[in-house]
Amino acid sequence: MQVPCIKCKGSDPMKNCGRTYCPIYAKASSMFKVKEKIGKDNFQSSSNTPFVGRYGYPNINVGTLSPPEKVDDDWLYDAPSHWAANDFQIQQIIGYRGALINSRFKTNVKKSSKFLEINQELAMASKPAEVEINLKDKPKFRVKLDAFNLPMGPNAQLERLRLGENPKIPSKVDKVVSDYDLKAGEGLKILYEKGFDENALSKLLSVGNLGLKKGRKLVPTRWSITATDSNLGNDVVKEVKQFNEGDYLAFFGSYIGNYYLILCFPEPWSYELFETYMPNAEFNVSDKIEFMTDYEPYRGRKKYAENCAGGFYSVRLAILEKLKKMKRQCSVLALRFITGEYFAPLGVWVTRFAARKALEGKGIEFGSKELMLDYARLLVKRKFGYDADNLLRESVMLKEMREQSKLSRFF
Repeated sequence: MQVPCIKCKGSDPMKNCGRTYCPIYAKASSMFKVKEKIGKDNFQSSSNTPFVGRYGYPNINVGTLSPPEKVDDDWLYDAPSHWAANDFQIQQIIGYRGALINSRFKTNVKKSSKFLEINQELAMASKPAEVEINLKDKPKFRVKLDAFNLPMGPNAQLERLRLGENPKIPSKVDKVVSDYDLKAGEGLKILYEKGFDENALSKLLSVGNLGLKKGRKLVPTRWSITATDSNLGNDVVKEVKQFNEGDYLAFFGSYIGNYYLILCFPEPWSYELFETYMPNAEFNVSDKIEFMTDYEPYRGRKKYAENCAGGFYSVRLAILEKLKKMKRQCSVLALRFITGEYFAPLGVWVTRFAARKALEGKGIEFGSKELMLDYARLLVKRKFGYDADNLLRESVMLKEMREQSKLSRFF
């Protein structure tokens, strides 16, 4: 078996794998930039970005992510909302995140320590605070990418961590974190309604800053991201279910190779997501189109969405936000098309913002289900050269619409 990346070695990606930019070079360039800047095991920097690992749970690594030196634009290293709003591309994002050193220590999820207390303060801060870091050894130079977490750069074992200044903590955050009688879900809801984004909230949850006093513990960052999206979505869906049913509406948009066609039907709330991987897209180096799907009925899901995983909950939140703004409830079919433009995974946040971009505007209104599905077929065929019926035939939601009897039928 020949692996395209090994065969190509980055020399001619267009010829060998079809990608317009080589992910090997994208990672390597950011890695070497870091290596040039740090040649010792101690440095001064700034951070408000802790990272909680999951391997070895409940005994896990907790890290302070920071650039290898003081920089003026330190806030840009952890700013998904800004990246999406300003159409940052993959190379730029990997460049920032790949330069973050993960200065980590080992701990139990229920134990406290001075290192952990500092990370808890940093997670509460509205902007990066100065830190002094001493490492036990020089960082191991690599860039880690996966589909759940934001990228990060080299890691090393932490020997000493000290704050160079008092972190600037918003009073609303301080109030929620100080309330030991407030459940974690309630704390997330309060801060979300005050305008704090999911990135900030998942950090608070991951370092054990939220919840009842005896129940607080570390939550791996990967889990905290999905838990945040899921909890916030569960609150919004309660409101959405009180609204009248909407219209036949279609939305379409994208961000860095993640395209969403979102179809709204004038039915009680339900939600289904198809994730379709085009050839040469993230995790699909074959020449075949593959897809995964998960479904949520009106009553909700009892099990984790294992197929679409964290993307299921992030897109669900984006859709529910739009329905709440419209003051309508709908059954929503979301079709995600992942193209070769998305050559390296950057984390779940990409799906949330790509869906939000798709949902901007009023959408296209149709007079019937048939007209909207015809539009979907034509758009998908024109844009991706793919027969959308391969997905529509597998839709649990559309099947239930066809077969479910309605009260109106008896009048």
